[in-house]
This record gives sequence, C-alpha cells and structure tokens, in this order.
Amino acid sequence: MRKTNKTNRSKEKIVKSINNNIRSSVRKLNPILKGIVGKKVDVAIRDLQFSEKRITKDIRKTISSAVANAENNFQYDIDKLIVKEAYCGKKIIMKRFRPRAKGRAAPILKPYSSVTIILSEIKKMESHGSKG
Repeated sequence: MRKTNKTNRSKEKIVKSINNNIRSSVRKLNPILKGIVGKKVDVAIRDLQFSEKRITKDIRKTISSAVANAENNFQYDIDKLIVKEAYCGKKIIMKRFRPRAKGRAAPILKPYSSVTIILSEIKKMESHGSKG
C-alpha cells in the first residue's frame, strides 16, 4: 500500500485572490459575481466600475489583486486573463439590537462575507484549415 504523490499534474497554474470580511451579505454579492464570470479582466473591472452597487469597489480591489498576483508570481499576460471563477461564502454575523417601544428590542444582523476570484489565461485555439 503505497501513497500516490498528489501533485497538480495540469500545467495551468491557479491565480487566486481572496478578500475576507467584506461587509455585505452573500445574497447581495452573488448576482454581481455571476455577472463577471467568463469575462475578460478589463471588461469585468469596467462593468463593476459603472455599477451602482456599493460593494463593487471591494470586488474591483479583489480582481486587481488577482491580476497583480498573475503578473508578478506567474508572469501571465494581463490582456489574456479571464475570470474563471468568482464565488463568495459566509463569514461572521455581528449581532446588534435596536430599542423598540415598551421596553422591547429588535435584532439587527450585520453579515460579513468572503469573496474568492480565480483567474486563468485564455488559450489560443489552433485553427486547422482556412475559411476562404
């Protein structure tokens, strides 16, 4: 019984950037992240820049960090990068209370999330033949 060596056999290196403790709920982040998956990095940043949501500034910073990681650590070309995956997860929930009438209190939940952006490089498809 020998253990097999579990190494990443694919030649493609993963470029990842994680932003922990974003002050927003997963429910608000998911539609924004689904809108940028599959797009080129510059197009995704431009779309986020013109969005009216408050939280897009933090997502833009996370994408910029992933681009910097790709450029410095793996020497990828920035123009060929696309957003391969973008997902978020729950973190802590701050619990506060709001005073109400007759000595009661109503809870206020302030959720935090973590955003993960994974980038990959576009592979050029080799064409076999020509379209006259």
